[in-house]
Amino acid sequence: MPAFTLGIEEEFQTIDPGTRELRSHLSQIVENGKITLHEQVKAEMHEAVVEVGTNICQNIDQARTEVLHLRRQVIELADKQGLRIGAAGTHPFSRWQDQPITPDVRYDKIVEELQEAARSNLVFGMHVHVGIENRDIGVYMMNALRYFLPHLFALSTNSPFWEGRETGYKSFRTKVFERFPRTGIPGYFHSASDYDEFIALLIKTGCIDNGKKIWWDVRLHPFFDTIEYRICDMMLRADETIAVAAVMQALVAKIYKLKSQNLNFRLYRSALIKENKWRAARYGLDGSMIDFGIQQEVPTRRLILELLDFVDDVVDDLGSRHEVEYVLKMMEMGTGADRQLKVFRETGDLTKVVDFIIGETAYGL
Repeated sequence: MPAFTLGIEEEFQTIDPGTRELRSHLSQIVENGKITLHEQVKAEMHEAVVEVGTNICQNIDQARTEVLHLRRQVIELADKQGLRIGAAGTHPFSRWQDQPITPDVRYDKIVEELQEAARSNLVFGMHVHVGIENRDIGVYMMNALRYFLPHLFALSTNSPFWEGRETGYKSFRTKVFERFPRTGIPGYFHSASDYDEFIALLIKTGCIDNGKKIWWDVRLHPFFDTIEYRICDMMLRADETIAVAAVMQALVAKIYKLKSQNLNFRLYRSALIKENKWRAARYGLDGSMIDFGIQQEVPTRRLILELLDFVDDVVDDLGSRHEVEYVLKMMEMGTGADRQLKVFRETGDLTKVVDFIIGETAYGL
């Protein structure tokens, strides 16, 4: 079995400890971070966002070590600037209109093209890369993995507030991001050449200048031999990030195993998978999703348990049983959205929700 290497990217909020509003780090976290973290720390479109990414990790233990190290480092760097770090898909009350855009030619071009959709895209996600053998395997994986995206997304939901309002969604982040083109559940591709022809056509016709402008919930990375999951909200605790990344890796390994045994995973229409994604965004773990095999609504929690059963025979080979089983703990304690909402209902105070987010971000470090 291939190694199925891992890379994890997390997008953090930089927060004013007094007002609890988002506050620009003026690239100081990034510039200072480059001394020790080099290219592992990056600015994002808005100045109140800082992204960190692991190196290529050979297994989930390495990934855990790197994620914990990066969280500690970014918290320390922020503290030196008099700032705090938060991990959530949206800020509970800061307005995007008040947040400056990072000066950069790349971001200038995106804002020029996408206008208000880009300026308002003040959201925070978690991306996971899983190494694959080649691009044909990657397209095969992308087709099959689409079915499981809503399950993974439901576990990650962590953005119930937007500009001071309770949205009614467990993930409002995804509703904000859907304003961008080329987002959401991808369609089916027959092969890597079919996929490459699609990207080439978009470049030729001036839709994009490179494949990174495709922001689907899962994509074959245009430059690396990886499958990149992009659907998840930024999660509160490092343990949650690691658990979901472990399940993502296990899914790739399981589908690869089935293929090597000449067993195909059944494929479903993107339009059907989008129905489950909407349910996950709205209800998180507490709703139902469609089991397309039996054509019935099923509690989301039950489908996630079935997902854990599905990957059970590969997790020991990957050395990730402990991390995958943390999903059971996540279902017990509720998603980040559930816990944010609990704090708000107990206190009626969104600044207390921000304090909770800051505390959870540093949990276990």
